Amino acid sequence: MNIIKNRYLYFLISLLVIIPGIIFMGLNWQQTKTGPLQLGIDFRGGSLLEVQFEGTRPSVEELAVLYKDFSTKTQPLADPVIQSLDGNAVSIRSKTMTDETKGLLVAEMETRFGSKVIVQNFTSVSASVGGEVTRAAGWAILFAAAAILMYIWWAFRSVEHAYRYGTAAIIAMLHDVLVVLGTEAIFGYYLGWEADALFLTALLTVIGFSVHDTIVVFDRVRENSNILRRVEYEKMVNHSIIQTLDRSITTQLTVMFTLLALVLFGGDSIRHFVVILLIGIFSGTYSSIFNAAPILVVWENREWTTWFKRKEESVA
Repeated sequence: MNIIKNRYLYFLISLLVIIPGIIFMGLNWQQTKTGPLQLGIDFRGGSLLEVQFEGTRPSVEELAVLYKDFSTKTQPLADPVIQSLDGNAVSIRSKTMTDETKGLLVAEMETRFGSKVIVQNFTSVSASVGGEVTRAAGWAILFAAAAILMYIWWAFRSVEHAYRYGTAAIIAMLHDVLVVLGTEAIFGYYLGWEADALFLTALLTVIGFSVHDTIVVFDRVRENSNILRRVEYEKMVNHSIIQTLDRSITTQLTVMFTLLALVLFGGDSIRHFVVILLIGIFSGTYSSIFNAAPILVVWENREWTTWFKRKEESVA
């Protein structure tokens, strides 16, 4: 099995997956004017109210009208994001409201719709706190990338060109980050999904899984570089990938099957988080096998020096 042989095909597949996500990030930015994703209240500030109606659940339009009636200059609640949950429950995201306004709002729901309303969750985050969370999230990702680069560089210090391993791992990790962000942008554009603290948790988990799987492959490359010194570098890397292929796929499939079960039976409250995590782990498995190690081969052969020469020769 010659996996390395088709490395440019794998790079092309990655681009075809990443580019639509980047396009939708641009569309989201144009639509929201706040960023490439539909941000939840954890990042942009606001209030989340989850209630359950003991009687008939009102329609989304009726709840939107109720919020509009309560909207004032000090409490701008118009145009909330309303999502139906299991049973007769609803999740409503709006601009930040006080506890007093929330109490009046729930009382009005009971009066207007003739049903007892049970508050299951109420969370309120100010815009300034949301901005701090956004900055902290960005720093967390940058710190993780820098720490991974330094650690891999140190762990592979006995191998020639150790920095290449850390750089290739970071490139593979960025591939997975872009896949996750692009997927979130697409779902946000069509389904209204909002990036919240759970999304950040999923993103950081994906980074960890991706780098872990990449290190497994690279560690075998390091071992074989000492054992198979006379073997051509490309063949040695391909042999290393095949040796770790069963372990990588088996480990990741175990996680993905568990996540798939949660997607199907876990309920609406965690479905967003699990779907993003599932896609990210699948991307991490792909990038570790088909992107990270092939990048080492491209770098070792300095293939970028022949890309345009090949084109010129074919034209001649």
